[in-house]
Amino acid sequence: MKKLLTLLFIGCLLSMKGFSQPQEISLVSPEFHENGSVTFQIYAPNAPEMKLSGSWMDDWNDRVDLVKDGEGVWSVTVENLKPEYYTYSYFLSGVKVLDPHNALVIRDGRNYFSGFLLSGDESRYYEVNEANSGTVQQIWYTSPSLNLDRRMVVYTPPGYETSGADYPVLYLLHGGGGDEKAWTELGLANRILDNLISSGEAKPMIVVMTNGNPNQTSSYFNTPGYSEDADPGFLNTMGNEEFEKSLVEDVIPFVENHYRVKPEREFRAVTGLSMGGWQTQRLAYHYPEVFNYYGVMSMGVIRTGAFGYEAEELIQNTRDKMEQLNELGFGLYWIACGTDDFLYDSVLHMVELLEENDFDYVYRESSGGHTWDRWRLYLTEFAPMLFQ
Repeated sequence: MKKLLTLLFIGCLLSMKGFSQPQEISLVSPEFHENGSVTFQIYAPNAPEMKLSGSWMDDWNDRVDLVKDGEGVWSVTVENLKPEYYTYSYFLSGVKVLDPHNALVIRDGRNYFSGFLLSGDESRYYEVNEANSGTVQQIWYTSPSLNLDRRMVVYTPPGYETSGADYPVLYLLHGGGGDEKAWTELGLANRILDNLISSGEAKPMIVVMTNGNPNQTSSYFNTPGYSEDADPGFLNTMGNEEFEKSLVEDVIPFVENHYRVKPEREFRAVTGLSMGGWQTQRLAYHYPEVFNYYGVMSMGVIRTGAFGYEAEELIQNTRDKMEQLNELGFGLYWIACGTDDFLYDSVLHMVELLEENDFDYVYRESSGGHTWDRWRLYLTEFAPMLFQ
């Protein structure tokens, strides 16, 4: 609400100071050029300065200056962007402003950004597949284990409504600070699956995207009596493993009762990023009989301990659970992380533990950090490995 009020205030400020765009000035922003560069522009004749911040920059605090022309239009052209899905925003005297010329607004938790897709071979899986699109639904369900009515997002593949077939299911988990909409708004999971399924690279599957914060009903609506002033932090709710219990006891039964799914273990997969990667590990070790495919993105085993575990306790617990999962057997345990990710060392530590325990895994190392461009890439690589 504070962020919304700030945006409304800035909008009023722009209007009062004559920043509204005259009819004779027609702006396109962002504007794409044949050489791959992108121009950003905004009409603000009375603004003392204007800066641009974008997800392609090395740091979220990095900003570049826009230059004002004689008509009051601020602009800057960015070169050498690779085809990708990007977010950006302007800063007017230090205050964040969305691009008024761009209708695409993307929410990342409590933050809002303008966005655009720069088309090309590297971003081909992120394009809208008009010929073969699945269906995305927001579904409310009852979670007895959490004593809440909660919301999930469910993707059904192209042809689900008319095929009469039963489908395997991928449970796709977001990271800390995200919610059940993160994988569609930022991860473009539905577009990725549409294109992979249409090309035959991945099997048709249902994808279930839940809210991984057990103290929330949906998108930052918290449990009754919850207070931000008394918030213990999402790390505590991440580590209490209530979400994992609710996924197994509440979400999976709901999905299997309301959708045409193949209910056997061999047709269930789970993957997640960061916090969701931690939860995927916990699901693998505490509920090994439930899933057959696991994908851990950008999360490992932290040497100093984490989420209520002491370091030695965490390591021994991980070793014990690895042995149980190994004995039961599974289809795939896949790990992916960028070398610039702040959790990279924890992933290397997890790989060491897996090696020490003769655990069968696949490790995918890439460039990049703890960012959505990596997680979208990982999903395009992980989904085709499933249910083959």
